[in-house]
Amino acid sequence: MTTEIRSSNHVRSSALAGVSPPAYIQAVNITAALPSRAVIAVSGPEARSFLNGLLTQEVETLAAGQLRFSGLLTPQGRLLYDLFVAAVEDALLLDVAAEHRDAILMRLTMYRLRAKVKLAASDLKVFALFPAGEVEAGDFEDPRLPALGGRLYAADHAVTATEDDYEAHRLALGVPGPADWGTDKTYPIEADFDLLNGIDFKKGCFVGQETTSRMKRRGTIKNRMLPIAFDGPPPAFGAEVLAGELRAGEVLSGRDGRAMALLRLDRIEGADLTVDGRPVTVDWPDWVPKPVTPDEA
Repeated sequence: MTTEIRSSNHVRSSALAGVSPPAYIQAVNITAALPSRAVIAVSGPEARSFLNGLLTQEVETLAAGQLRFSGLLTPQGRLLYDLFVAAVEDALLLDVAAEHRDAILMRLTMYRLRAKVKLAASDLKVFALFPAGEVEAGDFEDPRLPALGGRLYAADHAVTATEDDYEAHRLALGVPGPADWGTDKTYPIEADFDLLNGIDFKKGCFVGQETTSRMKRRGTIKNRMLPIAFDGPPPAFGAEVLAGELRAGEVLSGRDGRAMALLRLDRIEGADLTVDGRPVTVDWPDWVPKPVTPDEA
């Protein structure tokens, strides 16, 4: 499969409304190749029902030209792999971390049993389109946030930015990525999948559903991935975030001036936070609702 895959969707011109784009974004139609991502093609008469029973997102209702964000969990509900599911005319495309593609293929093959499903690595490449305004029609809109732009699957495509530029854009929006959640280390709700359209709580069963649904039903999420701001280079991955003398979380991936962190929500509100003695602040994204305190309930 080497032809370019495009959908009939487009990214709204208001995608970045209220968001200050990074300085390198000076024009619309910014495209970056994402070599850290790879594609798996899933086809066959039972492809949709097969994936629907495994993934956190609904697949049965996915229309041609649509893209959905999802996760593959352990039976205990921890996040193994993130993925996007794109519906094209003759198959479903899974947009996955390139370093995990073989492992994902192996796991899907293990689950396949006698299902009438064909799984194959695809030569298609993954591209991100992240404009300061409207991007050209015909690309898959990123289902997580409109401000993230779109995605494109093609054998090749002209690029005007690097993957590092795209990662800076993602981090500026406070959206966590694979480097933050790792493999089998956190729960999808802690990684904000529920806020980024990565979990359908109304669908049928999927692997890890019991734990995921129970966390949602409780109504109180103790930990979330949120962006932190500071002066200078990023702290080491795993460095403790302290609220006074209390542990309030840990630093995840980052770059100069900004990083993601997994934070305890009950310890960060109004607190003076530090990492390795340096002050840090939580830069709360507008797409993440703040927890309701007992006084506000």
